[in-house]
Amino acid sequence: MALLTRRRFLQGAGAAAFGAFGLGSYAMAVEPGFMLDVTSYRITPHDWPEGLVLRAVVLADIHACEPWMPAARVRRIAEISNALQPDLVFLLGDFNAGHRAMTQMVAPAHWGAALSVLRAPLGSYAILGNHDWWHGALPGMPSEDAEPVRRALRNAGVRVLENDVVRLDKQGKPFWVAGLADQIAHWKARGAYHGLDDLPGTLAKVGDDAPVLLLAHEPYIYKSIPERVALSFFGHTHGGQVNLPIAGPTFAARRFGADMVYGLCGDARRPAIISAGLGTSILPMRFMRPPEIVHVTIGGPARVA
Repeated sequence: MALLTRRRFLQGAGAAAFGAFGLGSYAMAVEPGFMLDVTSYRITPHDWPEGLVLRAVVLADIHACEPWMPAARVRRIAEISNALQPDLVFLLGDFNAGHRAMTQMVAPAHWGAALSVLRAPLGSYAILGNHDWWHGALPGMPSEDAEPVRRALRNAGVRVLENDVVRLDKQGKPFWVAGLADQIAHWKARGAYHGLDDLPGTLAKVGDDAPVLLLAHEPYIYKSIPERVALSFFGHTHGGQVNLPIAGPTFAARRFGADMVYGLCGDARRPAIISAGLGTSILPMRFMRPPEIVHVTIGGPARVA
């Protein structure tokens, strides 16, 4: 009996080890490197003008690096985005790699060239993320105050908004896109940062009562957003990135709050959408939160509270 018990124990241990290896391989290779979701929302914000319908594609947290997010994959993501026929494209920051676990860096000029194929009649607009400020193309490289990222975006035909706004219109109906500078751009000490964001100053540039769409990298700012903003878009959280069964995105929930990690968040008068993003940070791993393109229709007959 003892021999049988030992055999069963060894068999069970072997199966557990094999299962752990399989799950680890999936989380570090399959889900981050090969999977891609298109997540669609349809929302009519409070006081949204009747007859104004916008289709936007949202790309967040690209974290370009090989083998997980090479320039070829960034281009393919841009091509899929074009196939969704958006009016606008929003890019929510963190273009630089988020960890050192890579086979090769992807320079801003290369991922920028991949994004240059984006096509949207009302334009593409970007903000910067913390990794664009903290370091260069990969951790440890000088950031040059994020200028290589700005240059790559400009060369790709993407307008960068840093505490700035742009007024647009579709079929004669106006609206504003506002973009915040990063909220944790400068690291001061452990857990302490100096942000460059200026929400009041940015919204002061809005010159009329047309609706405002706000782009911000981190969702920390959400509690300060007034009802004047019709809909906000955030990245940074990666939707938890690793979502363990039962426990869920525990680490992300502690950092951002359980209701500000992923998806359609906030209250009915201040809705927000948080993207799971595309790349990885800290570790090249995703589990139960695949990379995603967000496709949102704003306005129209369907209302989501």
